[in-house]
Amino acid sequence: MIIQSKVRGFICITAHPDGCAAQVRKQIDYVRARGELKNAPKRILIFGASTGYGLASRIVSVVGAKAATFGVFYERPSADGKPASAGWYNTAALEAVALKEDIPFYSMNGDAFSSEFKKKAVEGLRKTLGTVDCVIYSLAAPRRTDKDGITYKSVLKPIGQSFTGKTVNTDKGEVFETAIEPATDDEIFQTVKVMGGEDWEEWIRLLVSEKLLAPSATTMAYSYIGPEVTWPIYKSGTIGRAKAHLAETADRLNDFLSEHIQGKALISVNKAVVTQASSAIPVVPLYNSILFKVMKDAGLHEDCIQQMYRLFAGLFDGGALKRDGATCVHLDDLELKPEVQTEVQRIWERINTSNLRTLSDFDGYKKNFLQLFGFECEGVNYNADVDPERPIRNLIV
Repeated sequence: MIIQSKVRGFICITAHPDGCAAQVRKQIDYVRARGELKNAPKRILIFGASTGYGLASRIVSVVGAKAATFGVFYERPSADGKPASAGWYNTAALEAVALKEDIPFYSMNGDAFSSEFKKKAVEGLRKTLGTVDCVIYSLAAPRRTDKDGITYKSVLKPIGQSFTGKTVNTDKGEVFETAIEPATDDEIFQTVKVMGGEDWEEWIRLLVSEKLLAPSATTMAYSYIGPEVTWPIYKSGTIGRAKAHLAETADRLNDFLSEHIQGKALISVNKAVVTQASSAIPVVPLYNSILFKVMKDAGLHEDCIQQMYRLFAGLFDGGALKRDGATCVHLDDLELKPEVQTEVQRIWERINTSNLRTLSDFDGYKKNFLQLFGFECEGVNYNADVDPERPIRNLIV
């Protein structure tokens, strides 16, 4: 079949297997060029392993550290002649590289929030890698059903007062003012339930109780703070409240792991990149478009793979990382450089529909977005017939 991109708002409902494989290869090539991470963990469990920062973490683990990985994700396989989701194709492409190089690579597809899946994953992990020495938590989802069977839904809203600010319609390339009403107390509570640290903590405590964490194991979750221009809808909004809970969870888990296995828990505060999750947040696509131009012009721009290589090198192979207390490292240091943010703010005040493509990297942002789904990738013939089936061979069911 011939697969073309079909964008609906902030999501692309199709994915191209060859394009996704090309994007995975591009990230693999970057890691290979940077060199082996000799002291990184060798048995790694990754939640949210199929896209964004989770995928980049798995690529760095497999290619940079030659680590055995167990990846958990919730993706759609190809069925009835329809293409699979991008994360499925990403995983299949990376698996092919790992198996060719005899690097253990196992995956499970399902709802990591559910108690039933947790039980299956524990048994799957026990039968494959056994104990792990690193757990990466990179889940992003709009809803979560907890162990009591209660479903919570997250919202992206300000807290305390309405928000009015610039955003961009990514379909039409139009800059306009958006107004968002403040969240209710229940919406704040539910957003924290979905996007906070509760599920991360449940997983780590379960893994310890099942004796699946090796002595001195490390667990990491990923977060974002961003600059003041995004705070009303991000840091000071519902998602920011959830991220604060994530940071509090890291402190609790750090104490817990230190006591039980001499391990540690960390939050990595990363820079703004194009992900499926961030594309849905008002203000962020316009901010990213401006930021990318400023950082590219300054030679400072990083995508997920550059960030994750820098994280692994800094934590495990003696690289430099900005730290904040016992449980927080910062990869947003380049984004938040004063000279970068001063220029972003200057452009933010001037930007409108007519100068969008001049003052920002909006076209680059859109290209990055489509590349998440395997489109607009160099060297891929999008007019050619492709088989949508891409098996994930070591899929634990």
